[in-house]
Amino acid sequence: MTLPRLNVYRHDRRGRALVTLAGVIDPATAPRVRTALERCLHDGITLIDVDLTTVDRCDSSGLRVFLDVSRHAARNHTSLRLHHPSPQTERLLTDTGSDRLLHPPRPGGARPQRTWRG
Repeated sequence: MTLPRLNVYRHDRRGRALVTLAGVIDPATAPRVRTALERCLHDGITLIDVDLTTVDRCDSSGLRVFLDVSRHAARNHTSLRLHHPSPQTERLLTDTGSDRLLHPPRPGGARPQRTWRG
């Protein structure tokens, strides 16, 4: 018996969903992430929080899913936010300018300043 490479857990409360991912997000598992997040949009969720605490690795296929679903969510007046990424995933988001998914705009449109690591 092989263990799944990615587990997806969802908990809803009053129009919000907490989606907890555990494992690896890569080309083989990214479709499961997309399906779970799009299901939230289909179900009328207005705020989707994605907990990445137990994601070992996320590659560009996972990034593509997060960006696509984020755009789709914005068109539907829904927010998608990523929380607790690994250093590797945070670096992927920062290097691609996708860190807005970690740090949504502040009131008035201001965004937090990036911290460059050398």
